[in-house]
Amino acid sequence: MRKALGRFASGVTIVTTAESESEDNVHGMTANAFTSVSLDPPLVLVSISTRARMDTKIAETGRYGVSILAGDQEPLSLHFAGGTQQPDLVRFVWRTGVPLLEGALVHLACTVIDSHPAGDHTLHVGRVDQLWYDDGRPLVFYTGSFRALELQGRDDGWGF
Repeated sequence: MRKALGRFASGVTIVTTAESESEDNVHGMTANAFTSVSLDPPLVLVSISTRARMDTKIAETGRYGVSILAGDQEPLSLHFAGGTQQPDLVRFVWRTGVPLLEGALVHLACTVIDSHPAGDHTLHVGRVDQLWYDDGRPLVFYTGSFRALELQGRDDGWGF
């Protein structure tokens, strides 16, 4: 299952939450199980293992942030995945009481509106209260490795 689904390229996010606006209270984890659910109302979903402390933290705070990482933020992804610890690289930007990673391409501040048990994970649906974004190359994950996305042509998409 892991090898098959690893062939679906995804962006890389850091999901964060905090009980108060203090860096001592921040809890974060790397996640690529993230998706947009609805534009109206603006909803996103993160899928968190029930064994992860983040699952309990989101349930307690009722809020979470999603930072969609830029191509040069692989070390932050590894840090929040429990790999090479580099706390000196971690810089938070606080937006509406939610910690988000400085330098990320996208910041989403979300309020949990529903949570659903699904196998060994919980699906936390969040209403996007506010968002911010910047241009740049995203960090991409494919077949268990980080990849670079080469942007070709214009960056204006399909016009919607």
